[in-house]
Amino acid sequence: MKIPDLSFWKLWNISFGFFGVQIAYALQSANISRIFSTLGADPHSLSYFWILPPLAGIVVQPIIGALSDRTWCRFGRRIPYLFVGALIAVLVMCLLPNAGSFGMSVSAAMVFGLFSLMFLDTSINIAMQPFKMMVGDMVNEKQKGLAYSIQSFLCNAGSLAGYLFPFIFAAIGISNVAPKGIIPDSVIFSFYIGAVILILCVIYTTVKVKEYPPELYAAYHGIKEKEKAEKTNVFKLLAHAPKAFWTVGLVQFFCWSAFMFMWTYTNGTVAANVFDTPVVEQIKDGVTHLVLDTQSVQYQTAGDWVGILFAVQAVGSVIWAAVIPSIANRKFAYSLSLVLGGIGFISVFFMHNQYALFFSFLLIGCAWAAMLALPFTILTNALTGGHMGTYLGLFNGTICVPQIVAAIAGGWVLGMFTDEGAIAPEVNMLVLAGVLLIVGACCVGIIRESDHAEA
Repeated sequence: MKIPDLSFWKLWNISFGFFGVQIAYALQSANISRIFSTLGADPHSLSYFWILPPLAGIVVQPIIGALSDRTWCRFGRRIPYLFVGALIAVLVMCLLPNAGSFGMSVSAAMVFGLFSLMFLDTSINIAMQPFKMMVGDMVNEKQKGLAYSIQSFLCNAGSLAGYLFPFIFAAIGISNVAPKGIIPDSVIFSFYIGAVILILCVIYTTVKVKEYPPELYAAYHGIKEKEKAEKTNVFKLLAHAPKAFWTVGLVQFFCWSAFMFMWTYTNGTVAANVFDTPVVEQIKDGVTHLVLDTQSVQYQTAGDWVGILFAVQAVGSVIWAAVIPSIANRKFAYSLSLVLGGIGFISVFFMHNQYALFFSFLLIGCAWAAMLALPFTILTNALTGGHMGTYLGLFNGTICVPQIVAAIAGGWVLGMFTDEGAIAPEVNMLVLAGVLLIVGACCVGIIRESDHAEA
């Protein structure tokens, strides 16, 4: 029994809540370095604030996948998890940008912000992962490419909105600067409006999407009674994972390491290289260092411009996502996209005009478009059976592990680039990101798409 074709709007409804989830994710990725720098974090320590989110994700995602594989209730199989994740995300989005506003010391505010970030990223992932699982559950192999393309479009549209909010609020007169250790109102209000949109979008998907009941799901996916009762053994599943799981995972390692560097170091790069942000002296371990003045108008203006650049990246991703299906060879499309993104990252080194950076981030958007759609299309086409959610949860490790590695290594690598007492050359980390994407493009050739495994 085959899964029937779905109308465009049914495919759209399955992924629509992703728009709100991605607004939350965009606000996080574009503003976290800005928030912690404003609170007083040193550039060489900045990457360490990004460790907890992927660390939480690598633990939570397989659990959510395995639990949702065995969940059947009146609200569905995956939907209860995305709804709960969205509710937690909304609460944390109202708390995180206020980390400096509760009268705490600098260190206490950073700890509060760090744990808020961990809960935000975990809840976003809890809400995000079910959308990918529902495509695997409810869409046939022929339509999965279209379904993930719709998801990619909604993802980038949500990113566009989230990235632009601080710039828009600053443009209409909401304060874009604040006292030392306090997050500007333009950022705080952006998180508030993002939280409202997130919960509304998730409610829409919850109301509109009706997941297949257990018997019909089993028939569509060829699951026998014996397999229904079989308990999930993660290690056994990994041992029987299709080669696509591991080969795509290798490519993912280089891609997500690169984008972790982008999220961490773009703000400092743009502030120093484009907006001529003034520097101040900071004494650390008895040594005087030069750091960017995060309370300056130039630094906060650069933070808004980073949102614009990430929005340009989202536009480039939308445009390139429309081109990818016209490229007959999927692996060639994947590799080409990553090379273009690598060129975009490396070109940032040579750009000292805020508008010239549009070129760089349009190219980076090409890599992002491929990363959002192609890995999941390749993997879900290689899976059959009843453990789709568990496999996708495990596959999230190919996203989290490289981010953890990049976050741990980032400060050390940046230190290698930094002369004693000099300002940290954060732009070098974006050049390294470009090199990593090109290495990832070279690894695409080893991907095997044809083998299948019982999911």
